[in-house]
Amino acid sequence: LSRILTILGSMESSFLPTTRSELDRLGWDRCDIVLVSGDAYVDHPSFGIALIGRFLESLGYRVGIIPQPDPRSTGGFLELGRPSLFVGVSSGAMDSMVNHYTSLARLRSDDAYSEGGLAGLRPDRAVLRYTNMVKQAMPGVPIVLGGIEASLRRISHYDYWSDSVRKSILLDSKADILVYGMGEKAVAEIAGRLGQGRSLDGIRGTAVYAGQAGFDRGALPPDTLTLPSHEQVSRSPAEFMRMTRLVERESSPWNGRAMTQRADTRIVVVHPPQLPMSTQELDALYALPFARLPHPRYRQSIPAFEMIRSSLTCVRGCAGGCTFCAIGVHQGRAIRSRSRESVLREAELLASMDYFRGTISDVGGPTANMYGLGCASEQAMLECRRSSCLFPDVCRHFRTGHGSYGRLLEGLLSMGSSKHVLVSSGIRHDLAARDPLFVDQLVTHHVPGLLKLAPEHSSNRVLRLMRKPSWSSFERFRRDFEDRSIRAGREQYILPYLMAAFPGCTMEDMRQLDSRLSRSGLRPEQVQIFLPTPMTTATAMYHTGLHPETGERIFVERSAARKREQLATIMRRGRGR
Repeated sequence: LSRILTILGSMESSFLPTTRSELDRLGWDRCDIVLVSGDAYVDHPSFGIALIGRFLESLGYRVGIIPQPDPRSTGGFLELGRPSLFVGVSSGAMDSMVNHYTSLARLRSDDAYSEGGLAGLRPDRAVLRYTNMVKQAMPGVPIVLGGIEASLRRISHYDYWSDSVRKSILLDSKADILVYGMGEKAVAEIAGRLGQGRSLDGIRGTAVYAGQAGFDRGALPPDTLTLPSHEQVSRSPAEFMRMTRLVERESSPWNGRAMTQRADTRIVVVHPPQLPMSTQELDALYALPFARLPHPRYRQSIPAFEMIRSSLTCVRGCAGGCTFCAIGVHQGRAIRSRSRESVLREAELLASMDYFRGTISDVGGPTANMYGLGCASEQAMLECRRSSCLFPDVCRHFRTGHGSYGRLLEGLLSMGSSKHVLVSSGIRHDLAARDPLFVDQLVTHHVPGLLKLAPEHSSNRVLRLMRKPSWSSFERFRRDFEDRSIRAGREQYILPYLMAAFPGCTMEDMRQLDSRLSRSGLRPEQVQIFLPTPMTTATAMYHTGLHPETGERIFVERSAARKREQLATIMRRGRGR
C-alpha cells in the first residue's frame, strides 16, 4: 500500500494540483490562482484549461485546478482554499448549453469532456453557476471569466435556449473582468496587475463594466465605438443586426477599436482584441511540461481525450469567416502557426507515450490546411476590415501555397516512430485546389480513407449567407480528388459535412441538395441542424430574420418539426459511397 501511494503521489506531482493533499505534497500553503472548469482535467495542450494553467505556471505562479465542482455546494470550490490573486472560471472547452442540448433543444445523453462520457457533471450556464458559488465560497476574491462560453457572451447576445436577448454575461455574473478569445496574454497581464495592486482596465482582449454615474468616457480612446444599448437591441431586430455587424467589423487585433454598450445603469467596456501569439510564443507554449494524460483521479476514460490524444495542433485561427462558426469568432481570423521544429518535437513526445501506436491521427487546428498561410502584406493586414479572407473570393494578399504544411507532414512521416500521419480535422477545399502538388501529397499519404470536407449546402443563395464556396467549387475538387485517388491506387472518398435549417434555407433548397448528393454519389452521414450560438452572424440572422448586408427579410425555419423534415430530406436513405 505504501508503494502504491508513493507511485500515485509521483503521478499526481506531474499535474497541476486539484486537491488539498496535492497542495501539501507540493509544500504549498495555498495557490496564487485557482482555475474552475466544467471539464474533467486533462493535462494536454488540446484542452484550454491546461494551456492556461501551464502558461501561468511557467510565469512563476502557483496554479491549481478545480474540475467539475458540484454547483450545489461551496465545499468543492474551497478544495484548494482561497487563492492569493484570483479565481478563473470557465465552462470548459464547450459552451455548456451546446454541450447539454441538441439543435432541437433535446437533452444530450453524454458528455465527451467528462469521465466515462457521463452527462450532467456540469450545470447549465456553467459560468454563471460557478461564479455565483465562488462568490459565496470566497467573498472578495477577484473573479476572471474566460473560455468560449464567456467569450461569446461578452456583450448583449441572442440566447437560443431561452429565445431571448440576454445581457453581457459579465453583468449577469458580476465578475471582475472577462477575457475573450485565446486568453494566455490577457490572463498573464491580469495576474501581473493583481499582484501589483493595479487596475484591470485597459487590457486588450478583455471586457469590464462600470456604473453609469462613475463612468469616465474620457479615459477611453477617442475613437471608442458606442454600440446600440441592450435595451435597443432587445426590442429592435435592425439594431441587433447593426450591433452584430459593428462587432464583426472591429474584430481585427490590428485595427479593432474599443467598444462600449449600455445596459440599464451600467456600461460594458470591451477593449480591442488581444494581439495573437507569435510563432515563437506558440512554440514556447506547446513546449511546456504537459503530462499529456487525464489526471490520475479518473478511473474511466474521457472520450474527448481518447479522440485527440494522438493528434497535434499546429495552427490557430481561421480566416474563413463562416457566419455560423463559433470557433472562428473565438479564435479570430489571424492565422498563427507553430514552427516545423516545434511540431516535430511534440511528435517525439507523443511517440514516447504508452498509448501511441504509430499513427498521428491529425495534424491541424480549426482548419488544418491553413498552416503556414495568412496575410502576405503587413500593410494590408493592418488596414483590413474584411469579415473573411476567403469570401466572396480569396483575398489577393492571402497566401495559398501549401509548401510549409506539406513539408511539416513530410517531416512527421519521415520520423521512424510515425507509420501514418493523417489529416482528420478537415480542410478548406477552395484553398487546397490552388495547390495541386499538395492535393497529390494529401491523396497519396494523409487521408484515412475518408476526407472530411464541409460544403454545408448546394444552394448558392444559402452558401452566400454562410460565406462558403459554391457547390460547383466543391464538385470540381471532389472529382479531382477522386481522380487523383484512382491514379494513386487508393480507394478513398469525400465525407461531406452538411447543414439543414440554416437561415434562408427552405425545403426546396434541401430537395435540391438531396438531388445533387444523389447525382454525385455522396452519402450524407454527417448532417446537423443549424444551432444558433451566441455572437455569430448566422445567429443574428436566425434571431432577426434579416440579411446581414442588405437588411432585407430572409426566410428562417423556426418549427422543430419542419427542421426535422429538412434533415430527413437528405437522411432518409443511403447513397452507396
